[in-house]
Amino acid sequence: MFDIAINADALQHFKERLHGELIGPGDDGYESARRVWNGMIDKYPALIARCTSVSDVVRTVQFARRQDLPIAVRGGGHSYAGNSTCDGGIVIDLSRMKRVQVDPLKRTAWVQAGLTLGEFVRETQAFGLATTVGTVSETGLAGLTLGGGIGWLMGKYGLTIDSLLAVEIVTADGRVLRASATEHADLFWGVRGGGGNFGIVTAFQFQLHPVGPVLAGMVLHPVDRASEVLHFYREFSSTAPDELTTFAGLVTAPDGLPVVAISLCYCGPLEEGERLIAPVRTFGKPIVDLIRPMSYLDLISMLDAGVPRGRHYYSKTRSLKQLSDEALETLIEYRSARPSPLALIVIQHVHGAASRVGPTETALPCERSTTPCKS
Repeated sequence: MFDIAINADALQHFKERLHGELIGPGDDGYESARRVWNGMIDKYPALIARCTSVSDVVRTVQFARRQDLPIAVRGGGHSYAGNSTCDGGIVIDLSRMKRVQVDPLKRTAWVQAGLTLGEFVRETQAFGLATTVGTVSETGLAGLTLGGGIGWLMGKYGLTIDSLLAVEIVTADGRVLRASATEHADLFWGVRGGGGNFGIVTAFQFQLHPVGPVLAGMVLHPVDRASEVLHFYREFSSTAPDELTTFAGLVTAPDGLPVVAISLCYCGPLEEGERLIAPVRTFGKPIVDLIRPMSYLDLISMLDAGVPRGRHYYSKTRSLKQLSDEALETLIEYRSARPSPLALIVIQHVHGAASRVGPTETALPCERSTTPCKS
């Protein structure tokens, strides 16, 4: 535990003005409040401010500056690296800020930063609309967006940041700004994939797109056929239209069986999708074929059981311009050397709209023309 000296009068004044809840080490609920999704991250903040408004965020930033406290910002708390908490500082917890305003005519939404992907998709799908989000429904929308946002619709609609129209952001000196292509454009450029520390984004405005039922799911093959399946995947994904986003992986099935998986989402007309994905269904002899029409919400919830809260998570990512034979064989070799049956290797095919963004249009550090990505 970290012993941090905070002026008692200033703390009391701050607590009285905060509309949300302030939690410290001596309070009930502190132990659960300090925990994040990644069980490997075990930190002890001096204070956790569960903000309910932008004014709460401003007050917390100002208090932290006066008390010389480091700040961590938590949306969904899904950061692999544990950036949503800190030792001895103050956590600005946005998880209670979940307001959503959808304009179905303009196909836009203003949403607060405490939403999870599942909550966001549930609200927008009520109007038959959506935008690219990630692959696990409990992930925080804010962290995903600020990091770029790879997801199932990226072939058709780009990464999450490619549908971002504006943000509301609290700066380090406590100002509240709106940043967009026409207002504080340099700041707007930075928050789209620049890695953080530009301010605390409290709300996002997104462009939404028509999204109905999708054809999605996965097929699983025996791991001893990994080389054949991954070579097939390479050829199949290389001709995928924008509407079809595909992933492949060397993973462990829920019953403990090591498998090679091809996952996909087709967001166009279902009949056309069935024609396009027929080669995936008919290649080899899959152990199981789980591809079916489903809602977008069901799709982003499909993998939830595989990433439960509290496990120890660690991730590394590399971008490859092409999947060479050597690269595929290396992936298969590393699967054999994995330290745990829970370890996995995933190939994410970045193509279509996600790959047609100019290199200076956003701050995302990876080359947007890259095709396969391994994570």
